[in-house]
Amino acid sequence: MSIRIKIIFVVLPLIITSLVLAEGITWFSVTRGINKTAENTLDFKLYELENYAQNQWSLLVENGYAGQENMVQAAETAVGSYAASLAISPTEFIFALNESGVVVMNTKEFSASPDEINNLLVMARGNSGEMINAALGGRELVLKTARFVPFRWQMFVSDERGAFFNAADRITELAIATLAAASCAAIILLIIFSRYLTQPLNRIVRTMKDITSSGDLSVKRAEVVFDDEIGALSRTFNFMLDELEKSSNLTKKYAFEATVAQKKEMRIREIFQKYVPQNVIEQFFASPETMLCGDNRELAILFSDIRGFTSISEKMQPDEIVSCLNRYFSGQVDAVIRRGGIVDKYIGDALMAFWGAPVHTSNDALSAVSAALDMLDELIVFNREQERLGLPQFRIGIGVNLGMATVGNIGNDRKMNYTIIGDAVNLASRVEDLTKTYKEQLLITEYVYEKVKDEVNARLVDSTAVRGREDEVKIYTVSRK
Repeated sequence: MSIRIKIIFVVLPLIITSLVLAEGITWFSVTRGINKTAENTLDFKLYELENYAQNQWSLLVENGYAGQENMVQAAETAVGSYAASLAISPTEFIFALNESGVVVMNTKEFSASPDEINNLLVMARGNSGEMINAALGGRELVLKTARFVPFRWQMFVSDERGAFFNAADRITELAIATLAAASCAAIILLIIFSRYLTQPLNRIVRTMKDITSSGDLSVKRAEVVFDDEIGALSRTFNFMLDELEKSSNLTKKYAFEATVAQKKEMRIREIFQKYVPQNVIEQFFASPETMLCGDNRELAILFSDIRGFTSISEKMQPDEIVSCLNRYFSGQVDAVIRRGGIVDKYIGDALMAFWGAPVHTSNDALSAVSAALDMLDELIVFNREQERLGLPQFRIGIGVNLGMATVGNIGNDRKMNYTIIGDAVNLASRVEDLTKTYKEQLLITEYVYEKVKDEVNARLVDSTAVRGREDEVKIYTVSRK
């Protein structure tokens, strides 16, 4: 909704309300005055008629004729004649009804239905002394009534409503016409005034649309027409455009620099994802201040190693060795990543991975064991390909441990590595080495066993003391259920 329409909707009701109040007060005053005049006129004639009828009855009583029917009829006739002298207007007439609703006296012939007569009698009994509005024979009447007991009459003095209220009706019609004309004039003047008032605002809007459509903040500025609040708005708008133009130029410059920086960041991510897990990169991009901070937490650690790799490599060309290792590590790393692990590093032909950092899951030990079993499955696929190519097959040993370790970026600002250190890491490496002694492909510690015993088939291999630890550690081999 435009401001112009809002101005009309706000101001026009005020004008119309004022006009309605003025016309309403005028109509009310005139109507009340006419109503009072009609009531006084009818009251006067009814009073005179009552007095005359009372005088006639008093004469009958004083002369002893009250019981003579012909004398009473003569008195009633006299009252009727007097009533005719009171009804001087062509629209005015006076009449009386007996208790049965029969017209016993009237100054003018009229027709009325029995229902109209009965309704009139009911209103007369319930509105003694009040002016009555009723319809008789198709005419709208105003009446005053009184009960004259000696004759058993209900007397009515009446006149057509229009005789009193036509003037008020004409005033009402004139007031409505005046109100309509004044409202139309007010609407026209408000439209002209609001258009004149909002013209500078429309200029500002057009300028804003030009800027929006073209994206050019250097377009022509809004014209300052008035030296008032609207003029101040136009000047402020122009000042804002100047400042926005400056900000836009700076934003374009910063956006260009940010795009270049983003491309560099993307390139850095692509490079370092080959060395550092993606979720670790995301964490450190989100919180660079944590890059040099370590964290102690429970981790599941996995070590795997190719058995007799030295003797295998002696029988192969260097390019064949690299190709085989790449294919081998591709399947092994996929198995770790599928289970949510992080490949920490390659140590020659060995692989180190861990679970529980930077994101801890509900059962990192089970994930590590599942990944180890997947790695053995991947080894079968790899060896089939080796056999097809006429190359030597690989045998591996995997050790898994669960314990507290320190995880974080270790190194200095020239060279850093996201890795883990601690006794739990050393134990995992020792357990992997024990696979050679016990001729098992996969061994886990008792700490891992407690977490996964309900999910896999586990068999106790031995309770042994590993190098670097005084206490013996139970080791198990596992398979899928």
